Amino acid sequence: MDEILKRFPQIKRNALIPLLQAVQDEFGYISEEAIARIGSHLSLPTSKVYGLATFYNQFSFSPRGVYHISLCNGSACHLGGSGDLFSELTKLLEIGDGETTRDGLFSLEVQSCIGACGQPPVMAINDTYFSGVGVKEVRDIIKQYREDAT
Repeated sequence: MDEILKRFPQIKRNALIPLLQAVQDEFGYISEEAIARIGSHLSLPTSKVYGLATFYNQFSFSPRGVYHISLCNGSACHLGGSGDLFSELTKLLEIGDGETTRDGLFSLEVQSCIGACGQPPVMAINDTYFSGVGVKEVRDIIKQYREDAT
């Protein structure tokens, strides 16, 4: 954390997002301790830092899995069957929205839009996007990621 704060020596409030991004990139999430340290570094109340961080969907406040699954539930994806994908993912992974598997391999997050509306439903695992997927494809994708992890 000290090294990250050193990279932002003259930071102003309007540059808070890049600092939060750097923390999340380094640790995989933003801890309560990190929020307090950032607030102290900026001379801001932690409530202000936390308020800004919770406004944006990109920030996570608990550790993410090695494979972070973002499932779109925007209008097109919802109509395209993202609810069925969510049901299948929760069954396969035994977790819900915002949770991480016990082994730390997968985490799941439902988002209102992930900006890939062309062929719904869409999900992303880390930076790989899967569009037009059905329940069978989701099973195969999860199976492949599990195999790749071993």
